[in-house]
Amino acid sequence: MEVESKYIYPNLELDRDEGEVIKALQEKSQKIIPDPDAWLSEELNRNVLLTTVDGILNWSRRSSLWTVICFPACCAFEFIGAASPRFDIARFGMEIIRASPRQADLMITAGTLTWKMAPQVKRIYEQMAEPKWVIAMGACAISGGLFNDSYSVVPGYNHIIPVDVYIPGCPPRPESLLYGIEKLRGKIRKRSTIKEDK
Repeated sequence: MEVESKYIYPNLELDRDEGEVIKALQEKSQKIIPDPDAWLSEELNRNVLLTTVDGILNWSRRSSLWTVICFPACCAFEFIGAASPRFDIARFGMEIIRASPRQADLMITAGTLTWKMAPQVKRIYEQMAEPKWVIAMGACAISGGLFNDSYSVVPGYNHIIPVDVYIPGCPPRPESLLYGIEKLRGKIRKRSTIKEDK
């Protein structure tokens, strides 16, 4: 069965109506409509941060230094003072002192080291996960201090393990330790994860 389609309006009226709609649209369209997604670029500008892999890794490493216990002598008391609320090493993410070297990435060596104790300190260092850092705190840790002429004293921790930051003093005050930690954090900030072959 065939259905005949008949327009209710004649073609001339349809053309006139369409023309008026188009003319009205042209009159309203003289100004450019702002981008409805403009808020998106503003949101991106406020919330997108461009950085590098090294930047992110180094930020996380320097913001959560976990210290292993390695205090064979007296400078340990100054470290305990630095951990108190007055000096607050918790701001560096260091509030928990690790009993296991496998959970630590920073060794703060403080005090006189004898050759008898040296293998154990070296073993602790070797058990720490990479990347790892060492702070030599006090004259005894740097050079053997008052006892450097003794046959039984190691003339500085850098004879058995690599040291990143030296903090002089006998004993150094907690402020000096905080300054040394800041120096180490600066060193970590510049560290590159990807090593280029030369």
